[in-house]
Amino acid sequence: MLKQYIWIFIISMIPLIELRGAIPVSQGLQLPLVTSYIICILGNMIPVPFIYLFARKILVWGKDKKVIGKLFTFFLEKGEKGGKKLQEKAGKGLFIALLLFVGIPLPGTGAWTGTLAASILDMGFKKTVIAVLLGVVMAGIIMAVASAGVFGAVGTAFLH
Repeated sequence: MLKQYIWIFIISMIPLIELRGAIPVSQGLQLPLVTSYIICILGNMIPVPFIYLFARKILVWGKDKKVIGKLFTFFLEKGEKGGKKLQEKAGKGLFIALLLFVGIPLPGTGAWTGTLAASILDMGFKKTVIAVLLGVVMAGIIMAVASAGVFGAVGTAFLH
């Protein structure tokens, strides 16, 4: 079981997959929901300070490099695009906008993109981490409820 927990922890840290993918995997592995939820939140949050502090600098540095340039440019543009969307919609409510951006589990709107966008917008570190954490908790609840319902229904259909 420890290997399965490590697996969902690692999945939670992967950009674009994050906790949104790890929670359904945990339910597919039939792991306890509350424990999985906590592990996935921790895994999803570990990269956040590093993304905020270093990602933009690394992406700007690497965007013109031969091997990694296209990938780094993609992530930089994704962060800039997300930041502009947040700024346009939020105005002074940037904290709530970031929380909702991260919290509503749609493709490309997770902790990685939200943190990068906040860093590009020069939103404060503490505010960013708190908004992203609350968003990750919200996304986790949504995914846990959805996963429990989907996998519970599938399990019931096949086991009875």
